[in-house]
Amino acid sequence: MKKGNIKLATSLFSYAYEWNSGQYTLEDMIRKTRELDLGTGLEIIGFQSLRNFPHITEEQIKEVKSLMEKYDFEPVALDANIDVGIQRNKLMNVDETVEYIKPQITAAQKLGFPILRCQTTAPAEVYKKLVPFAEKANVVMGIELHTPYSVDHPSVIKMREMFEEVDSRVLGFVPDMGTCMHAIPDALLTSFKEAGVTDEMIEVTKEIWLKDIPTPQKFQQLGPTVAAMGATPPQIGRLNMAFSMNGRQPVEKWAEIIPWTVHLHGKFYGFDEHGDEKSIDYEKIFRTFIDGGYNGYIASEYEGSAFTDEFSAFDQVEKQHKLFKKILKKINAE
Repeated sequence: MKKGNIKLATSLFSYAYEWNSGQYTLEDMIRKTRELDLGTGLEIIGFQSLRNFPHITEEQIKEVKSLMEKYDFEPVALDANIDVGIQRNKLMNVDETVEYIKPQITAAQKLGFPILRCQTTAPAEVYKKLVPFAEKANVVMGIELHTPYSVDHPSVIKMREMFEEVDSRVLGFVPDMGTCMHAIPDALLTSFKEAGVTDEMIEVTKEIWLKDIPTPQKFQQLGPTVAAMGATPPQIGRLNMAFSMNGRQPVEKWAEIIPWTVHLHGKFYGFDEHGDEKSIDYEKIFRTFIDGGYNGYIASEYEGSAFTDEFSAFDQVEKQHKLFKKILKKINAE
């Protein structure tokens, strides 16, 4: 099999804290990403970056396209949001979800993004119905495989079966590297302690996290155990994030879906003194996808700002790109 090629991109999701602070405009973030040389591709979050998304104006379309050209970025992916529980009294059914996604596909087409990052909150039946619409728009629906949706999750298996049945160029996966972690990140553990969680509760959480059982069972085991130690409901909810955000799928399992992979999310939380992400093995990840023939982007997606404002997201993304470049240099030299 011919080896693949991974290109570097940045997701504006990484700058969520900076964006919400009101100190940066869309152009500020894109310009700084270029100044720091954080890849050749850019991923934009629709509902985060564009007012009234997905019902965007001609002025917004012109602005985004102009900024991409001005700062020499290739538009890689536009991120959709598929909140099937947006109505308080009921969940959206299949047809309602289809109609909810259509204008987001249209927005990606108008903005010039070849991929609409979608979510597993919509079942396979929804994407199957959307295929003709997406094909006409020439927009790939990249379904993100985010924890707990590993490659062998029942919902993902159904999606894979549908992919094989339909065999369309507009169906693909976006693996998120938070699905294949080998440790709970320090940023999350620190946030536990700041919420008043004891070291003993954290150790129990780590032990349960290491078990090869479904995520709902981990929730069920953790709650009563740490409650008996004095954990409050908010603290238990905080500890549950260890299971909902940090998956333990073996990196090698990604090989099963590489033929359908259209984009990668380089989730990360922070770095040690050597510049390594201690909770995610990115060298093994790069080797797996390159050996599997993947050709495309990996977008840096900093998650640490969800737990701490201690670090600049721009600095953190720059550190990840240094790590990525070091890994690629090593692999290419072999």
